[in-house]
Amino acid sequence: QVQLVESGGGLVQAGGSLRLSCTASGSFFRINDMGWYRQAPGKQRELVARITSRDITTYQDSVKGRFTISRDNAKNTVYLQMNSLKPEDTAVYYCNGEMQTTSWAPNSVRWGQGTQVTVSS
Repeated sequence: QVQLVESGGGLVQAGGSLRLSCTASGSFFRINDMGWYRQAPGKQRELVARITSRDITTYQDSVKGRFTISRDNAKNTVYLQMNSLKPEDTAVYYCNGEMQTTSWAPNSVRWGQGTQVTVSS
């Protein structure tokens, strides 16, 4: 059973920083693209940042220059460093991975359980 487990959420004041981590466990051949999404109350889940297996990154416009996504393939982990946090960043953050169970298998999308980030003004 492949699992993605997030950690690092919490309560922080505006202007502060948090670092989220997401580690994949279980049996799989490879993790391709990975990403962080967030969902605020009453809103749809939205992409925050993505990173490919070749470390090409993309960001939502509202977090550019403040958030940094990175990955450590040896640890099967993706990170999201969040600086200069704003109250509007408050949401449940989910990690996402496109994973192959074998070299010939198609991508299978997996989601973590989510971690709450709350930014107070």
